[in-house]
Amino acid sequence: MIVLAAILVASTSLHITVWPAGAGQPGKRVYTLECAPVGGTLPKRAAACTKLMRVERPFAPTPMGMACTQIYGGPQEALVTGRFRGKLVRVRFSRKDGCEIARWNRVRFLLPGAVSAVNSR
Repeated sequence: MIVLAAILVASTSLHITVWPAGAGQPGKRVYTLECAPVGGTLPKRAAACTKLMRVERPFAPTPMGMACTQIYGGPQEALVTGRFRGKLVRVRFSRKDGCEIARWNRVRFLLPGAVSAVNSR
């Protein structure tokens, strides 16, 4: 079981782009993350790899037909591409409503500096 987990972790290599003020606005931040061995430019890479492996379906979309609260969380946007557990991922994140805020918060450790501490609770 431990060997299988190591193989899955090893096949994680992500490119992360964060727009704190929204896509197309100044201040874009770009990070990379690789797990096993841990590498890249994302701050706190080892902790991020550990957290990422513990989150069930971290890049899952909001289910179709889901009722979402109409709470605007801010202009922040992000794009995560690469491989996660050996599978290709290309996922956009925003904070446009309650469902998207929940998705963002599930992986906020991958999106540093995009939301102030007050807004990220």
